[in-house]
Amino acid sequence: MLPIEVKNLYKNYFPAKSGKFAGIGNPVQHSGETATVETGLSFSVSKGEIFGIIGPDGAGKTTLFRILTTLILADRGTATVDGFDVVKEYKEIRKRVGYMPGKFSLYQDLTVQENLNFFATVFNTTIAENYYLIKDIYQQIEPFKNRRAAKLSGGMKQKLALCCALIHKPSVLFLDEPTTGVDAVSRKEFWDMLKQLKNQGITILVSTPYMDEANLCDRIALIQNGQFLTIDTPAKIVGQFGKTLWTVQSDNMSRLLLDLRAVKQIESCFTFGDSHHVTILNDQFTKTDLHKILHEIGHTNVEINEINPTIEDCFMELSKHS
Repeated sequence: MLPIEVKNLYKNYFPAKSGKFAGIGNPVQHSGETATVETGLSFSVSKGEIFGIIGPDGAGKTTLFRILTTLILADRGTATVDGFDVVKEYKEIRKRVGYMPGKFSLYQDLTVQENLNFFATVFNTTIAENYYLIKDIYQQIEPFKNRRAAKLSGGMKQKLALCCALIHKPSVLFLDEPTTGVDAVSRKEFWDMLKQLKNQGITILVSTPYMDEANLCDRIALIQNGQFLTIDTPAKIVGQFGKTLWTVQSDNMSRLLLDLRAVKQIESCFTFGDSHHVTILNDQFTKTDLHKILHEIGHTNVEINEINPTIEDCFMELSKHS
């Protein structure tokens, strides 16, 4: 029995006849008199695995989480959590999972201690009974236990929310964009906590729009427009990139982007931070060739370096074909 198993899950918030789509899965595509069948998302998560759903806002991450935590119904497909069907056995699932939604949803007017006591009571347990699960996290917010949740910093709110999601000792933990809006130090601390929970045998499904967090997961699914682009380990996804990748910079970066996209030997060009990432159509085209082209059209201080791809590079490449 797998902690999470999803087969052909499909959800569209718009009526079927509207011709619009917002949700997860691949909607019916009409071509003349023919139409392709709707297809949904399929994946599974092993026990004790950190599985990441990686994609931008609006890609379908929260919809998937709400279906798996029995908050909304899918239109098609099946899903089980801890062996229980999300439709027929939703009450059993709610006893066994912890859910941390993207928006802070604890009681703002209650203190840290009051929130934790409340959620322990809801699940018919006590803080003392499962304190070992939250000890390392709770000790960081314990000095503020009498402070109202509304007055906590972003990082402290996330730690309190994680404590409340863990207090009933769930077997599966759902974390929907838990580090969005949190500073870099708190993000690192949060992921260190997730690794500790993994070592205790808790299965974790986590979503994030931050591509750099993908490398902290055991396996990931890249999602765009409600569809999975690929599912594998971060290392294998990067290893399948299979193209030469350059970073290019000059004194006029905005003009450089347009000029690079006009070079016929360049396959793709996207902005990444303070440089442009470029893939080329064939290896016969060299950095020297590109440098010459850019110099001839007036670019100065041109720098071109070959680099290894990241998950973000892979996402951009795969999304071109989705």
